[in-house]
Formats: sequence, structure tokens, C-alpha cells
Amino acid sequence: MAGGRSAANRQLCSCVQAAANQTLSTREQSRAAEFFGDPDKAQDTRTADGPSAEAFWARYRNFVTTAEAMCRS
Repeated sequence: MAGGRSAANRQLCSCVQAAANQTLSTREQSRAAEFFGDPDKAQDTRTADGPSAEAFWARYRNFVTTAEAMCRS
């Protein structure tokens, strides 16, 4: 809600949070939240080499897919 997006509302934010709780650890949620303030960080993460970066990105993509499926209205 604090991000200032016009489509933001309490129901949507709660749904996205529920998807995050199902798919990401608390630490991963914090990492992913940084992408909203710095989209370049998402790109850097997506293109980073190494198994931990690749594993995080796979979990993040799963979160996105889950949120889209759960919260589309």
C-alpha cells in the first residue's frame, strides 16, 4: 500500500503476502521486496551466476506465478 501504486488495495496486498508466505522464507521476502524500490536489483539477481542465486530466482518466479494465480481478480 505504501508503494503508491494505483491498483494497490488491502485485499490485493494481503493476497500477495499470502503467496509470499507460502513460497518464500522471511529473508527471501525481504530480498524480493527490495526489487520494488530498485528494479535493477531484480535484473542483477536474475542474471547472477551461482547456485544460490539461481535457486533464489527459481523460488521468486514460483512466488510470482503463485501470486498471479491466487490474486487475479
